[in-house]
Amino acid sequence: MTSHSACPCCERRPLLQGMAALLLSPGLVLAQGGNREGVEVGGNSVFSRLVPAEAVEQSAAQQYAEMLKQAAAQNALGGKSNPQVRRLRAIAQRIIPHAMGWNPRAKNWRWEVNLIGSRQVNAFCMPGGKIAFYSGILEQLKLTDDEVATVMGHEVAHALREHARARMAKNAATGISANLLSNVLGLGQLGQTVTSYGAQLLTLQFSRSDESDADLVGMELAARAGFDPRAGVTLWQKMAAASKGAPPQWLSTHPSGKSRIADIQANLPKVLPLYARSQVK
Repeated sequence: MTSHSACPCCERRPLLQGMAALLLSPGLVLAQGGNREGVEVGGNSVFSRLVPAEAVEQSAAQQYAEMLKQAAAQNALGGKSNPQVRRLRAIAQRIIPHAMGWNPRAKNWRWEVNLIGSRQVNAFCMPGGKIAFYSGILEQLKLTDDEVATVMGHEVAHALREHARARMAKNAATGISANLLSNVLGLGQLGQTVTSYGAQLLTLQFSRSDESDADLVGMELAARAGFDPRAGVTLWQKMAAASKGAPPQWLSTHPSGKSRIADIQANLPKVLPLYARSQVK
């Protein structure tokens, strides 16, 4: 008998059926409450369920620790007495309590907030609540506390909405073999897949839809924490001014400033009452 390789379509069929069953299973989307106040963005992407949260968060913690170690070795890590570090952590302390409403896992995250000395106009929050700001975004844009809260809320929203998990799953679904994808689906060694894709966490680029989603959720987080959500408008005006040639790294994959400001203004009526309520002592 002449040997032959299995038909690729036949190999993929059980995998695709398993993926379809998983994606269509009830309860996978983290939906928002029925009559909640605030922005309307729907539930988390079902793709995020294709990659285990624990493994992604562990990988993020390891990468974050390594990044801090490298920054410290270069004398670029802000100490706890640094005024900007104290400022960032104080703002985070006001935002974090409102994170649980968007993702129950956030209650058990080991949140960290650090400042790295660099001219980069950048900030991020990795899965598991690992926040970092580069001094460049604070100094070059001369951010107010409300604007810092807008940036921080945006980055925290990425983590809460599990955009990294979803993006990793989508990348896996389109870029790796059926055998490796089966690992992502829980049919094999999950750790190997996450290790392979874990390096993406610091360089992962989100879609414009993800960025718009994070804008709105971040704006709500800031408003609930007592920061003026209208700061999103001034923030993006500053960003536009700073992006004369090439846009800052934090801006490079984001929607244009004009469309972003328009979306923020359109959603302000949904969050300004939350901000007003936070001002009542």
